[in-house]
Amino acid sequence: MQRSSLSIRLADWPQRERPRERLLEGGAGVLSDGELLALVLRVSTAGRGNLLSLCHQLLTRFGGLAALARCEAGELLEVPGVGPARACALVAALELGRRLPARRGIDGSPLGCSAEVYAHLAPQLLDLRQERFLVLALDARHRPLRIWPVARGSATSVEVHPREVLGPLIRHGAVATVVAHNHPSGDVLPSADDRSLTNRLKAACDLVGIPLLDHLIVAGSDYLSFADQGLL
Repeated sequence: MQRSSLSIRLADWPQRERPRERLLEGGAGVLSDGELLALVLRVSTAGRGNLLSLCHQLLTRFGGLAALARCEAGELLEVPGVGPARACALVAALELGRRLPARRGIDGSPLGCSAEVYAHLAPQLLDLRQERFLVLALDARHRPLRIWPVARGSATSVEVHPREVLGPLIRHGAVATVVAHNHPSGDVLPSADDRSLTNRLKAACDLVGIPLLDHLIVAGSDYLSFADQGLL
């Protein structure tokens, strides 16, 4: 007999059909987006109600998984059935997914061109509604050591001070660095503020002996490299 996943509670499903049991048996790839969300949001056994229905509502309301990944916790809290614990769990899980591709390259192959830097950093900058500024520490062979966000701004700007960049670079023993930020507008052209910030960062990095090799502006599948454009 076929069951509607939206009309019964998880607790009422036959055990082998429940998302957790299916994941354990066949891996995460066998689950739908809604079922994966259900596992993330099932933060407690109390008041779980029709959890798969809630996940379906989230995907429908926000327009799919990619759009859901752009949501802030406050937006999720507006959905009935999503309390602070579930909102935080979902935002945290999606943020981890955003960071993972870059983490795979830590201590890996050297980054030799802007395209490789873009592939390394872009997952943390895509599908965001606000600008985020990232710093990438490199070793002597230009292999990634660590990535961290130093600032988060609005949809059109982000404030960054050189000390926020230099402090972590010095603490983590960086020999060189690359910085990057996103333009949610989709326009990769640097603003006057972008140019000014890059010049200030370059001067500060040169002063402490950690050269700034590039500054990337990421806008979806496109990017601009200050180094490639002769702007650094």
